[in-house]
Amino acid sequence: MQFLYEIFPVFLFFIAFKWYGIYTATKIGIIATLLQAVANRLYVGQWDKKQVITFLVFVLFGGMTLYFHDPIFVKWKPTIVFWIFSLVILFTQVFTQKPLMQRLMEKMLEGKAIIPLNIWQRINLAWAIFFTILGGLNLYIAYHFDNDIWVNFKFYGITSAMIVLSIAQAVYLTRYMTEEKNNDTQ
Repeated sequence: MQFLYEIFPVFLFFIAFKWYGIYTATKIGIIATLLQAVANRLYVGQWDKKQVITFLVFVLFGGMTLYFHDPIFVKWKPTIVFWIFSLVILFTQVFTQKPLMQRLMEKMLEGKAIIPLNIWQRINLAWAIFFTILGGLNLYIAYHFDNDIWVNFKFYGITSAMIVLSIAQAVYLTRYMTEEKNNDTQ
């Protein structure tokens, strides 16, 4: 369910682009990202840093697209967001006790897995490399293909790549899952 929530602004951008073009899609994307961040704030009670970063980058690069009437700026937005995420992930790898991916997933796995720190570091590094490569690939497609192909890549390609890595991560972590002990006495 969280995944659908996360992809909602991308989906609205995709639909708006298909019906109205890149400039309307940019406006819709900015508004949808703002609404997503505000909804999270109202529902959870705090700002989601990832959503705030995404919104601020979208406002900056989307705003430049609208102001200069040049779609290349909004095409840079995913790359900037991915590279920021990659840097944050790498920062936590080097300068904190717990890698970011461990912090994000510990509550989900609480009591269900015993995962060594070196495994969390591998997962953390995998996501950092993934976001770095995905950002570079986004720029390649942005500069070498038309808007329609870029938007399809943004929606289908990036979404699919994230699903594949998430599944691979889940499969990788299954070896560390523990069986719940049945405490029923008979």
